[in-house]
Amino acid sequence: MFGFSRTGAADLIAAGDVLLDGRQAMKSDRVTAGAELSVVLPPPPGAEPAVIAEPVPGMGIVYEDDDIVVVDKPRGVAAHPTPGWTGPTVIGGLLGAGHRVATSGAAERQGIVHRLDANTTGVMVVAKSEPAYSALKQAFRDRTVSKTYHALIQGHPDPLRGTIDAPIGRHPSGDGRFAVVADGRPSVTHYDTLEAFRAASLVSVGLETGRTHQIRVHMAALRHPCCGDLLYGADPVLAAHLGLTRQWLHAVRLSFEHPATGREVTFESPYPDDLAHALEVLATES
Repeated sequence: MFGFSRTGAADLIAAGDVLLDGRQAMKSDRVTAGAELSVVLPPPPGAEPAVIAEPVPGMGIVYEDDDIVVVDKPRGVAAHPTPGWTGPTVIGGLLGAGHRVATSGAAERQGIVHRLDANTTGVMVVAKSEPAYSALKQAFRDRTVSKTYHALIQGHPDPLRGTIDAPIGRHPSGDGRFAVVADGRPSVTHYDTLEAFRAASLVSVGLETGRTHQIRVHMAALRHPCCGDLLYGADPVLAAHLGLTRQWLHAVRLSFEHPATGREVTFESPYPDDLAHALEVLATES
């Protein structure tokens, strides 16, 4: 149907880029009449962005062994190269600093098993060995990885804790944003208010799914966008008052079974300076 060889199609399925009726497809699945087949197509030959191997200032190493490396990703750093992105990347930073990464996956995102938005900071794991890559990819597909984010959102959500179950797809405008749309992919976000300020709330967020911009889209859909997230309707006046030039969203904690030992491991990341400053401003006004 798409002009791939059997091997090419199998690689797409193994990478988790094929959905059959909304779930991860298996190579043995049969497609029946009326079924919905969703395939993330790879870029055409020659269009793959190159990995620039050079150290990334401010990207700390939280933990490293023979199988994984856990980084504390700073703002302005993408997980891997993408068309149109000319800034630094996690994969390029690791290679530039002499770290080994798994060779599985597409050339421009080898070792990458999950992603954070370029301007979302926090803890992120990268596979170094091939077995670790396979095990971690499967763990993320099976949703056995626990990801905890903190977000500073405008206003006060009602109720103070809850679940957002709303499908996400590309925004109809085609401008690169995502949105809650009827034909989007299933997306589930849990949130719990940690602290309420006069103009904003600090919430803890857990994800059942990992859609692009998921937290930002779901919070905006509740009319409580992340502070500083002008792309999704945040108040620019409040953003300037808090000194924010990006969304207040941070991956604070990541827990998973170590792919080699099988034991549960947890890694954490403190707030970076710009996010901590915004909280200080709010605290002085409460």
